[in-house]
Amino acid sequence: MTLNTETSQKNGVNVQALLDARAALEAAPDAAQFTWRAACEWIDGVHSRSTIEGFFGLGEEQSHRQGFSIDADHPPQFAAEDMGPTPVEIVLSALASCLTAGVASVAENRGIKLRSVRAMLEGDMDIAGILGIDADVRNGFKAVRVTFDIDADASSEDIAALVAQAQKRSAVFDILTNPTAVQVTVV
Repeated sequence: MTLNTETSQKNGVNVQALLDARAALEAAPDAAQFTWRAACEWIDGVHSRSTIEGFFGLGEEQSHRQGFSIDADHPPQFAAEDMGPTPVEIVLSALASCLTAGVASVAENRGIKLRSVRAMLEGDMDIAGILGIDADVRNGFKAVRVTFDIDADASSEDIAALVAQAQKRSAVFDILTNPTAVQVTVV
């Protein structure tokens, strides 16, 4: 199955292609089953590099136009070399990117011209759990705050509705706010 992705609109989002994809996938629900992949290799210390190249979707193997790599490390305050953002910062970046893409897509579909979109994210964490100081302290975020600054040809109510719809459709927001089965295996 191939989808039309050629034309774009005022915000750079081809909403018609997205709507066409939705219609095609409604008619062929098996093609909507995707498997995303990332591989991660240890470099040194707590520095690692993840690579992203291919995925399964639309009923067959797919590949990106190019491979991507993301380095992760920790700052010197954690006895590391600071060769990349921390994994939790990458999670915040993923949430920001997913929500921002949603805002652009929903704005395009609603005919709203965006001039700028900026998302600022903060995640609160007590690292006593990660360090094994207190087994009762969660290792992950206690709270995440997302603040948008959006300049658009729209009322503040319309902009709030854009963000609400982006949040409703965000895969990363869903991943962070709902339990996900994760299986870890050693080969």
